[in-house]
Amino acid sequence: ATASPRGTLDSVSAWLTDLRGDLQSIDVPVLVIHGDADRIVPFPASGKRTHDLIEGSTLAVIEGGPHGIIWTHAGHVNRQLLDFLAQRTEPMQPVAGLS
Repeated sequence: ATASPRGTLDSVSAWLTDLRGDLQSIDVPVLVIHGDADRIVPFPASGKRTHDLIEGSTLAVIEGGPHGIIWTHAGHVNRQLLDFLAQRTEPMQPVAGLS
């Protein structure tokens, strides 16, 4: 299936909201994975900036990784995810008011 012209047009509005200010308020462990060969959303403009804005985030740059990195480099992405999750050994504290 392909995206309809209307669906494609409607998705553009999602890119108009600047969420960079919200990134600085993230206070949970974050893994930023980005390919260094992404020509659609280049690493310096996205992955690097995201990592820089989220204090304490972990950055994994996949060499040769293009925009569709989860399909082209699935093994590398999965390895980074598993390694990241393995480092998180302390249980998270429950959030007040949630059950």
